[in-house]
Amino acid sequence: MEGRISEQRCGIKFCVKLGETGIETFNKLKQAYGEHALSRSQVFKWYKAFSEGRESTKDEPRSGRPSASKTDNNVGKVQALVRSERRLTVRMIASELNLNHTTAHQNLTQELAMRKLCAKNNPKNLTIEQKDNRKDVCLHFLERIQSDRNFLKNVITGDETWIFEYDPETKRQSKEWQTFASQRPKKKRE
Repeated sequence: MEGRISEQRCGIKFCVKLGETGIETFNKLKQAYGEHALSRSQVFKWYKAFSEGRESTKDEPRSGRPSASKTDNNVGKVQALVRSERRLTVRMIASELNLNHTTAHQNLTQELAMRKLCAKNNPKNLTIEQKDNRKDVCLHFLERIQSDRNFLKNVITGDETWIFEYDPETKRQSKEWQTFASQRPKKKRE
């Protein structure tokens, strides 16, 4: 689209040099570009600028804050920070790099094509000794059950959350930034 606009500005400049009027220039652009032609006000704005001696068909630099989201420097900084710690939140990244939240999020999702995934629970990997110990304990319990039928009535069950100071990691806490091509992270059960 930018190329089409630049072409039309060159056409306006050419028409000015030929001595055509603004209306004739607008009609020729409408004929050549149809619905994609510049608006009437834009044609007259550029026609006036070229009539007054302007040579460049490019836009003048505008005042205001430049876009910070697309700079290669910022994208590189975000990428380096995320690679060093994948569990950072967008807010933490923005604060660390002195960017606004939207810029940090756009750099992650659009420029780096990353998304935040929860870790998938994976059973704890046991060593050979731990597996042998589990087997021995289970065999011992089977013997106790066979010898004493009321043995299971004396067993109290529970999970790790009942143990003092056990703080399981929530699903949200396990989220990591990953590219679309990378595999989902796994976490071991403690």
